[in-house]
Amino acid sequence: MERLDVLDCHNAYIGSYFTDDRGCAHCCREHTLIYIYSGELEITDGNRKSRLKAGDCAFMRRDNRMWLQKRVCDGMPYHSIVLKFSKDFLREYYQSLSRRDIPRDARRDKHSLYIFPSGRNDVRGLFESILPYFEAGMKPTEEMLIQRLSEGVRMILDIDVNLYASLFDFVDPWKIDLMEFMERNYMHNLSMEEIAYFTGRSLASFKRDFKRYCDVTPQKWIIRRRLQAAHELIRRGGRKVSDVCLDVGFKNLSHFSKVYKEAYGVAPTMVI
Repeated sequence: MERLDVLDCHNAYIGSYFTDDRGCAHCCREHTLIYIYSGELEITDGNRKSRLKAGDCAFMRRDNRMWLQKRVCDGMPYHSIVLKFSKDFLREYYQSLSRRDIPRDARRDKHSLYIFPSGRNDVRGLFESILPYFEAGMKPTEEMLIQRLSEGVRMILDIDVNLYASLFDFVDPWKIDLMEFMERNYMHNLSMEEIAYFTGRSLASFKRDFKRYCDVTPQKWIIRRRLQAAHELIRRGGRKVSDVCLDVGFKNLSHFSKVYKEAYGVAPTMVI
């Protein structure tokens, strides 16, 4: 059995309920807090695996992709509550902060997943105060939801002062580095609008900022970077060309072969 409930004020809360094991790729479009009410969640973030059990909570940064494995545990179904933070809400929250309290030396690190210390009563209290609304099928007031969102932001910032740079990545000096993001994600099928959103920019500001780094369009840069990665993998040997094609982000083998030959003068199957 599967059930997904949404309290749609600010797209703030999602209740997820499964009575069997489920795995899924998760693309974080918004900064997210996830609380495990029962069952177990295994999160694969790059080469790191983290396991959350009942009572655990984690913060997932928005500019990433993870694999989520949801499991029944000790006979209890998987049941989680998710708190999402829209950019509009975070802008309003940021404007409410005293400039004296904003740590300008905060620095964004490479981690996309942060696990809360276990046993925090404020974390349990926040999420379990929401649970009755899901169970009763009631929508709380917008004021109540905004209050809970604000509590969630404060809890995230309490984990590590550097998370200011992650949550408020739409303001200088914490804007996401464009080229670092492109290097980490060129193989994924992201639209220009998605890349702009994930890097905390409008589409217009993304294109303007990208132009400062490159003399080609983002689309052409992605194709060129995929070809470079493919060329290196093929030269190393030991891999099928069709597998390399998919791994670097091309979806069509004939198109890949065509653009590869245009770039390197030979078909990928002829590289020695």
